Amino acid sequence: MLFSQAQVIEDGRALALTFCGARVCQYHALWLYDNAPTASQRSLSNKQKLTTAATLPLDIIITSVQLDAVNGAVKIQFDNPKFEATFDQQWLQDHAYAQAHATPPGWLPRPVHTWDQTLRNTIPTATFDSLCTDSDTLYEWLCAFNELGVATVTQGPIRSGALLELVAQFGFVRETNYGKWFEVRSEAAPSNLAYTNVALQAHTDNPYRDPTPTMQLLYCLQDAGEGGESVVIDGFHVARVLRDEAPAHFELLSSYCARFEYSGSTDVHLQARRPIIELAADGELRAIRFNNRSIAPLVDVPYNLVPNYYRALKHFSEVVDRRSSAVRFKLLPGDAFMVDNTRVLHGRAEFSNTGARWLQGCYPDLDGLRSTIATMRRNALPHSSTPRRSA
Repeated sequence: MLFSQAQVIEDGRALALTFCGARVCQYHALWLYDNAPTASQRSLSNKQKLTTAATLPLDIIITSVQLDAVNGAVKIQFDNPKFEATFDQQWLQDHAYAQAHATPPGWLPRPVHTWDQTLRNTIPTATFDSLCTDSDTLYEWLCAFNELGVATVTQGPIRSGALLELVAQFGFVRETNYGKWFEVRSEAAPSNLAYTNVALQAHTDNPYRDPTPTMQLLYCLQDAGEGGESVVIDGFHVARVLRDEAPAHFELLSSYCARFEYSGSTDVHLQARRPIIELAADGELRAIRFNNRSIAPLVDVPYNLVPNYYRALKHFSEVVDRRSSAVRFKLLPGDAFMVDNTRVLHGRAEFSNTGARWLQGCYPDLDGLRSTIATMRRNALPHSSTPRRSA
């Protein structure tokens, strides 16, 4: 039993539940009504609401409450209108909302953890076959990725399109003007600097899209020989370092929109307007968009703040370039790495003109990966060892 006491408060407009450890959680009657797990409120098969906000009874009150220790439940009677609902105690604990939180701008939710170069020996890694055949390994790898925003794969098949087989284990690919997947190799007249042998500063991909792709997977079919090492950097770590070193710079990059643009071919012209450091309304650090190759002229920053905005942008770029921020590794044929493109910057070192580095890339969606984690957790591992869907 999680709760030791239940008390109707505020003349029936709220309920106070006391945990066995003395912590008190409060819930409004209206909130409880809106979230009641009853057949009249929501579909029992798909959990979607059957009511609209326009039908909310703003004067509803709680008339009685009973703790059911045997079933771990809380039974509640309402009036205005008369209504009855039973809540799972664990569910109420998980959804407590009246707790005080210290949330300075840039706070991070669970399970997110930031990292720097010290992650280099502990990047989540699994073999291609184990991710396709072992549900426990897949689940642990996905959870680690969700926490850190980066993961690697080894010993994959060296064949074109194998990256889609990997994505099929946990989600779906977003198709763009580059196709369902794209080739990353040197070209004589490249439409993008990625298709050259030059070094690329760590960046997030496609900030000129709205919405931006939430993940990127890069799969190696041929390595560059000398050079061409991959680089990954936690943009959330960079943002928090900036916040600690220069709060005014953090505020500028999170308060005003930058603009991004791409028109590398005759039939494509993409534009987006978003801050480099994106915060939610309550200050949660939500996303990083950083790609100096694709940044467009600043037109959303007040005239008197433009010089300081550039100082803030320069400072952010300098933190990105610090050796202490980066994790570097060499991709061999059959290796791959995946990043949360709303958070983790990736780049590469220069490689020889004679090198024949060949990667294939695609953009899976983060919501599909997180859905897979949630359903695997809900359904209680282990699962069938067959792949989730065909590529």
